[in-house]
Amino acid sequence: MNITTPEILCFGEVLWDRLPSGAKPGGAPMNVALHLNAIGLNAAIASSVGNDDAGRKLIDFLQNSGVDTSLVQTDKTLPTSKVLVHLDENNNAKYEICEPVAWDNIQLSDELAKKAQRSGLIIYGSLAARKQTTRETLLKLLDNDAVKLIDVNLRHPYDKQEVLELLLAKSDIVKLNDEELRVFANWNGIEGQTEEEMIKWFVQHYKVEMLCVTRGDKGAAMFHENKFYEHPGFKVIAVDTVGAGDAFLAGLVAAYLQKKSPAEAITFACATGAFVASKAGATPAYDMNEIQAIINQ
Repeated sequence: MNITTPEILCFGEVLWDRLPSGAKPGGAPMNVALHLNAIGLNAAIASSVGNDDAGRKLIDFLQNSGVDTSLVQTDKTLPTSKVLVHLDENNNAKYEICEPVAWDNIQLSDELAKKAQRSGLIIYGSLAARKQTTRETLLKLLDNDAVKLIDVNLRHPYDKQEVLELLLAKSDIVKLNDEELRVFANWNGIEGQTEEEMIKWFVQHYKVEMLCVTRGDKGAAMFHENKFYEHPGFKVIAVDTVGAGDAFLAGLVAAYLQKKSPAEAITFACATGAFVASKAGATPAYDMNEIQAIINQ
């Protein structure tokens, strides 16, 4: 699994998270692109916004954050996406996703196709594939030699087995959470196994090169080159968990590209996720010193 160029393409939803504290920019692929850029990597986002004030504000936010927005399309009819975020007593987030929205209609442009061909790594979520147009665009983009990383995001009713397995067939690296791992096992009649056994089954069954399973505040596990790695996570006071998984993924990718060992990579990823969980919203101002302090605690 060799990432041939430093260009990274993140594909999928950009939106406004409507939190109890107010609206914050969000969407897993956008969050990952923001975090990767903050870490110092070259990540662009491909998506679509509406021809509305919410869309223009999202573009402004991305440009001010230093993210390449040349592949963010403007849809003439569909609105910019918004997600209603409900926090429980532990500040864990539940999401209410409105539809249809602009990112359900991402078109395959020449510019987007060329960017995918140039990229060494393509990161995409499963949620963006909920509608046919964007799903077909994504599947065409994945027909190349880039390393392909899927961030599984099972949100009912957009959690169809046939769609997920279509995307997994194109993937080299998979990131999901422990609950989602059990969903895949149940789909395939796998019962009564430990998490480690399910992870090994998943890698073999779906023929992926690396699997990373997040466990909320209990850290994460990773399986790569037939070896199992895990980290118990870092204790922080959570403000909200919005975007923590996206930050974890960006940290994992950054560490992988910097040729860190799998053990170092999962440690850095857990610290990055913990840092974001300790802040409001999915994309707080980045502070590498604070992340290093979490690692050193």
